[in-house]
Amino acid sequence: MKILKEPTIQDLEERYVAYVSYQGNYIGNPALFAELFGKLFGWGFQNQVMGPDTVMIAAYYDDPEVTPPEELTLDVCMSISKDVKGEGEIKTKNLPGGKYAVIGLELDGPEEYPASWEKIVEWVASHGLEIDISRASYEVYLNNPEEHPKKHHIVDICMAVR
Repeated sequence: MKILKEPTIQDLEERYVAYVSYQGNYIGNPALFAELFGKLFGWGFQNQVMGPDTVMIAAYYDDPEVTPPEELTLDVCMSISKDVKGEGEIKTKNLPGGKYAVIGLELDGPEEYPASWEKIVEWVASHGLEIDISRASYEVYLNNPEEHPKKHHIVDICMAVR
């Protein structure tokens, strides 16, 4: 894991997204993420809603240290214009903005995601901030790992704080 951007506090704008929800144990399951993003990409391409400014996001609503694995909730999302409506299992909504602790990382692979969250949680605690569990926290994906020469994941981890 390599830090690309040191942690900072940022005021993130809300984003209108199309998303697919999942409830259950997603931890350590890259095949599940591939399946969910595959559904979202398929819909996005079919409906021609993806462009150069499209942002891919995973939104997390629970603390895996507290929530039983079968009750964990995840939305895989893509930013879209406000005039687009979902269909079938593809829904639309606004992801909330607000105050977030954000760190930019380059991960060697999906196995480093848990440690990346631990890193931002430690930073939040060391700076006297509280995690805001009333809002989702995010992974904002800044590349396609399949197109990276070493298959690295370039990501912003965004923890909701107050």
